[in-house]
Amino acid sequence: MVVHGDGAFIGKTLAESGLRERDITVLTLHRGTNVIPNPAARNILEADDRLLCFGRLEEMRSMIPDRKTRRSKVKKLPKHPINET
Repeated sequence: MVVHGDGAFIGKTLAESGLRERDITVLTLHRGTNVIPNPAARNILEADDRLLCFGRLEEMRSMIPDRKTRRSKVKKLPKHPINET
């Protein structure tokens, strides 16, 4: 899970983030080139941190924002029909 710059977790500790209440355990915290295994609850989350988590899949999926659906581009038909040979 990536903590984006506009995320709600920035500036909060792991304990304040509410992950434990959702039965999500943070196994590692990747910050730049540093890897913190089994991070303490007092670690403060920063922008662009990456968390490797373990827990219920439904809970983790509920934390991911919905993607905007893309409209499929409709191709225009050629002016002249293609002749089959």
